[in-house]
Amino acid sequence: MPKLSIYIIRTSLVYLIIGVTIGALLLSQKATLFYPKLWLLLPVHVEVVLFGWILQLIIGVSFWMLPRLPGKALRGNEALVWGSFILLNGGILLACGEPFFPDIFPWGFAGRLCQMAAIILYARHAWPRIRPFGDTVVP
Repeated sequence: MPKLSIYIIRTSLVYLIIGVTIGALLLSQKATLFYPKLWLLLPVHVEVVLFGWILQLIIGVSFWMLPRLPGKALRGNEALVWGSFILLNGGILLACGEPFFPDIFPWGFAGRLCQMAAIILYARHAWPRIRPFGDTVVP
């Protein structure tokens, strides 16, 4: 497994732990009503689980598992994946700031732009590695 996949998958597992913790707090809030302001964390929970855990896990595993390219750079331009990793995590952090500081800066919009750029970068990287089944590649 390439180091970059390890970093991306480990980061996604950190987001899973954060998402499960926030989800457990929100679920306990439904039963006990001990701190109603916890519901401000609902958009953060959705952001962390969808983009932090699921999307990042998909990117990490697909970077590892997609067919390799012939030649010296077997997995293509890794700089695009690093850029995607940085933009995605920056976008998640920006979007998570929106519920807490909504009037200072358009956090959600800036976060979505970063996430969209991350997805475009990763798609640009992965496009040459997608081939029909049975297409032979010399490693």
